[in-house]
Amino acid sequence: MDVSTAVAERRSVRGFLDKEVPLETLKRLALKSARAATGGNIQPWHVDIVHGAKMDELKAIMRGKIERRETETPGYDIYPKEMTDATKRRTFQIGELMYGHLGIPREDRRARAEWFARNFQFFGAPAAYFVTVDRRMGPPQWADLGMYLQNLMLLAVEDGLSTCPQECWAVYPNTVEAFLGTPPERMLFCGVAIGWEDASEAVNALRSPRADEEEWLTVH
Repeated sequence: MDVSTAVAERRSVRGFLDKEVPLETLKRLALKSARAATGGNIQPWHVDIVHGAKMDELKAIMRGKIERRETETPGYDIYPKEMTDATKRRTFQIGELMYGHLGIPREDRRARAEWFARNFQFFGAPAAYFVTVDRRMGPPQWADLGMYLQNLMLLAVEDGLSTCPQECWAVYPNTVEAFLGTPPERMLFCGVAIGWEDASEAVNALRSPRADEEEWLTVH
C-alpha cells in the first residue's frame, strides 16, 4: 500500500468486530508512529495502550458514569468558543450525515444521546491508545501530537485495521487520567479506538465530505 491510498482510505470507524488486535501489533504501530515530525525533536507525546481485561474494566467504569449521568470539567475546549459560519456549517453537516446513516431523526434527542454514549465504549473496539502531554507544552507541541496520531492511523490502515480518533475523552479527563495513572504534570489529549471494522454497521458507510478548494486553498 502506498501513502496516497492509506490517506484516502483512512476514516473514523464507529463500529468494530469483537476480534482482538495482538498486543505486538499495537506496540509496533505505536513505536513506528514516533517517526512523526516534531519541532526541536521534543517528541511531546506520551502513549498508553489499553486492551484485554483493562479495556473491559474501563468500559465498565464508563458505563457506570454514563448511567449515573456523572460529568467532569473538560480538559480543554474541543471546539472553539467562537466558530465561523463555515466551520459551523461543516460541523452541522457531518452530524446530520452521521445520524442520517443511523436513521436517527434530529428530534429524537434520546436516541442521539444513546448513540453518542457509544463513544465511551470505543464503538466496540477491542483496544485503544490514549495520548497525554505535559501541561507546559504549547500549541506547537499539540501540533506534534496531531502528526503522531496521523502516522498511527495511516499505519493502522496499512495493517488492515481501522481507527476512530476520539477527542470526546477530554470530557472525562479525571476518570481517564486516574485509570491510566497519569502523573499530575501531564494532561489527556485524546483516545484512539482501534480494531477491525464491522462492515455491517450502517454508520461505517459514512464518508465525511471535504470543503471545496476555493474555501481553503490559495495559490500565490
